[in-house]
Amino acid sequence: MKTGFDPQKYIEEQSKFILERVNNYDKLYLEFGGKLIGDKHAKRVLPGFDEDAKIKLLQKLKDQAEIIICVYAGDIERNKIRGDFGITYDMEVLRLLDDFRSYGLEVNSVVITRYNKQPATTVFINKLERRNIKVYKHSAIPGYPADVDTIVSENGYGINPYITTTKPIVVVTAPGPNSGKLATCLNQLYHEYQMGNAAGYSKFETFPVWNLPLKHPVNIAYEAATIDLKDVNMIDNFHFEKYHEVTVNYNRDLEMFPVIKRIIEKITGKESVYQSPTDMGVNRVGFGITDDAVVSEASRQEIIRRYFATACDFKKGLLDEESLNRMKVIMEEVELKQEDRYCVLPARDYAAKLKEMNNNDSESVAVIAFEMNDGTIITGKGSATMDCCSAALLNSIKYLAGISDDIYLLSPLILSTIRDLKEKDLNSKITCLNASEILIALSICAVTNPTAQLAYEKLSMLKGVQAHCTAMLNKSDEQILRKLGIDVTCDAVYPSENLYYV
Repeated sequence: MKTGFDPQKYIEEQSKFILERVNNYDKLYLEFGGKLIGDKHAKRVLPGFDEDAKIKLLQKLKDQAEIIICVYAGDIERNKIRGDFGITYDMEVLRLLDDFRSYGLEVNSVVITRYNKQPATTVFINKLERRNIKVYKHSAIPGYPADVDTIVSENGYGINPYITTTKPIVVVTAPGPNSGKLATCLNQLYHEYQMGNAAGYSKFETFPVWNLPLKHPVNIAYEAATIDLKDVNMIDNFHFEKYHEVTVNYNRDLEMFPVIKRIIEKITGKESVYQSPTDMGVNRVGFGITDDAVVSEASRQEIIRRYFATACDFKKGLLDEESLNRMKVIMEEVELKQEDRYCVLPARDYAAKLKEMNNNDSESVAVIAFEMNDGTIITGKGSATMDCCSAALLNSIKYLAGISDDIYLLSPLILSTIRDLKEKDLNSKITCLNASEILIALSICAVTNPTAQLAYEKLSMLKGVQAHCTAMLNKSDEQILRKLGIDVTCDAVYPSENLYYV
């Protein structure tokens, strides 16, 4: 795959810029937007970007940095799901804690924002504290964010506890957006100045890219990725008025900037060093782009991928019609069609062919097509033994290993035993094997079957493969494909009329 981004240059630029900011203060509170670990969106739109670049950057600064994780109590109460991992936000906090520790980074504490003794959140707090993790509880501040006089007072930030920190860089991150990162940073800033300490605030944001054009595909892909948040990219008018330089930011930051500026000025008692939202950011990702054409095409493909994800979420009732319509407008704006994703038509054509062969006009047919890294299309259809995702996985590794399609990789005896276990002992109504079960069966067969072993060794070569299914995949298959590094999209069609046994 062609690359259009230099990750090493990015890390050098970014770390240098952060350290320049730190030199201005005794302590810098650095709000991290986006994902610290596993930033798949950045990796897709900037081919060559290291999805763990941010955490590796922090690792370089680990002697100077500690981390605070924020999570909004309301997200815990409603079991908000992080889509890429399929886990709730409270579980994502635990995952982040483990991952940060594995990189040798110090986690200061977890902050529960807008806490009001919610039952599920209280249970989560108990769980953390009994594992010796420091937890701080921050209440919602009346009049936030407009009533600056109340916010910057003993009845505002003063009601929330100060988080004791010891290092010059305090990274404030979260499982997702709207978790209270900014409020936590400003709360700390208030307490620092009350104690006579010189502290500062900056924002580490990857997208939108401030020094790319407003309608650059990378920036439009960001709008598509945040369709549920209704983010819209805009010219930073504050920056233009002050510096006569055109830069890009997004609506929430632009709307909030005057208020944030007033809060910082009231906390510090002097004029803010920031004259625009762009000023507040430490974003050097644009300087890592080495091939604009490659990055632009990758971003256009990401927009199509986001369209399919939005359509499926609308079908599932997770998004409103306004979000879907906005996504359609973005597709038209960039002059893209669904079929511009190369693996879409082969999957649909094969499904139509199967429907015609079976004289089936009523039910949907689940077919998945893999676009291999060399451009070859490999398809898979469901059967009584395995689902379409499993079939495509086996077909694709056979192709990579040069194994004839007629040769069986899996022992029929092992497959029938697993099916019997599901049907008779576990009383499952879905007896065909999913991708996880098929991969376990493959790993067992690989022990005694050299052909299966040869195919098994090719699984790592599926990273970067593009896939499209003519029906929505179940969560298990979707997660398996993601773990293998396969980017999958689906038509917004349910695979059957069943509501639960899908």
